[in-house]
Amino acid sequence: MLTIGLTGGIGCGKSTVCRLFEALGVPIVDADLIARQLVEPGQPALQDIVAAFGSAVLQADGSLDRAALRAKVFADPEQKCRLEAILHPLVYTEIARQVEGLTGSYVIVAVPLLLETDGDRRVDRVLVVDCPPKEQLQRVLARDGLAIDQARAIIASQLSREARLARADDVLDNGGDPERLAEQVKSLHNSYNLLASVRTPTA
Repeated sequence: MLTIGLTGGIGCGKSTVCRLFEALGVPIVDADLIARQLVEPGQPALQDIVAAFGSAVLQADGSLDRAALRAKVFADPEQKCRLEAILHPLVYTEIARQVEGLTGSYVIVAVPLLLETDGDRRVDRVLVVDCPPKEQLQRVLARDGLAIDQARAIIASQLSREARLARADDVLDNGGDPERLAEQVKSLHNSYNLLASVRTPTA
């Protein structure tokens, strides 16, 4: 299968784009969903996180306190690297396993930190979802209920918009009309199906 790595800054609309591709029958492998499953109670990754960050990152029921962990991670780059060292290898292993079990012409692999983790080497094309910085910040504040300083810190911790766009093979502009975004997705869908057919050996 042709593998499309979908990425973009927080709040740029990756989930919306995934839903649009899914509505066209395209399989989606979601790194965020995988990461959440990996840190469920009883999973080895959660045990490793507690060993690294302490029991303060757990809620009373033994599940991960994401807000507490986020506060620790984004306050200290060293701690962020420690968390990534635990999760990223496991996430990519599971992504590969899921892709292996799929059929179709192409698959969307949605990874927020695809470029920061050099995940672009694992995919055939990089698709970046983009929107204006001011709109990005407003979306993050409205969606996640974060303080503005915390939202800015999360955005700043990711690859810059300019660097992300420079490494993109394809870009979706999610800065305006939702109908326009849907049309862009349909156009890319046709292009990816064509690319996949060219790559597929004929009998």
